Amino acid sequence: MLNRSVVKTIGLALLRIAIGWHFLFEGISKLFTPGWTSADFLQLSNWLFSGFFHWIADNPFILGITDLIVIWGIILIGLALFLGIFERIAAISGMVIILLFWLANPPLTGLDFGIPHEGNYLIVDKNLVEFFALFILLLFPSGKYFGIDHFFRKKN
Repeated sequence: MLNRSVVKTIGLALLRIAIGWHFLFEGISKLFTPGWTSADFLQLSNWLFSGFFHWIADNPFILGITDLIVIWGIILIGLALFLGIFERIAAISGMVIILLFWLANPPLTGLDFGIPHEGNYLIVDKNLVEFFALFILLLFPSGKYFGIDHFFRKKN
């Protein structure tokens, strides 16, 4: 019979793998979608930092860099989380990119972005939930027990 600590660690590992799969799938789907760009998403921003997001979308050079960072960033974050390697770096990186997604398109009452979304959740949406799940993984990494990080950890 497994003790509670092992069960909790397995639960965290499953959470890490699921989030890793989500990031990896999103990145690969963007990579293989011909002509994918973040321009439309950025142009539809109309909240606090909309000027910044519009500036990115309006500058072809910056937009190209942003698209590369989004695609390859979420692929690498997904791989790291899925495999349990560099978990803390991946969790922080994932939190940053998700926070930027949330700031560009927050689920706030009265903001109409003109893009399909799942409705208004009054602040909390799937991005914010995933942000906090990554925060939990940052605090309690499971890769050192169930992941590639296990092979690199220092033995006491």
